[in-house]
Amino acid sequence: MKFRSRKLVQPSDLNSHLTLFGGQLLAWIDVEAYIYARCQLGSARLVTKYMSEINFTASAQQGDIVEIGCQVIAFGTTSVTLRAVARRKEDHQPIITIDKMVFVNIDENGEAAPHGVTEATEDI
Repeated sequence: MKFRSRKLVQPSDLNSHLTLFGGQLLAWIDVEAYIYARCQLGSARLVTKYMSEINFTASAQQGDIVEIGCQVIAFGTTSVTLRAVARRKEDHQPIITIDKMVFVNIDENGEAAPHGVTEATEDI
């Protein structure tokens, strides 16, 4: 898995315990996974359909750098399934793992549409 995106944890990203707010991290992951899926499929018409269990395993503090990585798990006719991990850059400690994120390619009417991709591209 390549970690292509980095975020600096800032005061506005913190929860009441002064650690990274989980909702902020999920938003960062959703955007990064969308970009990764879009690059894989070559389509801007994607929607997040499904996220599997979200496993928070560590926290991040103000000033930490968070890296986000994605990899293709499978291609469907109209979808792509990814795995996503966010980790602290300093020690590579995973903060969150999401085993399955499914993005669906849609047409101009919002209906699922075939994308024609069957193999992952690593250098995107």
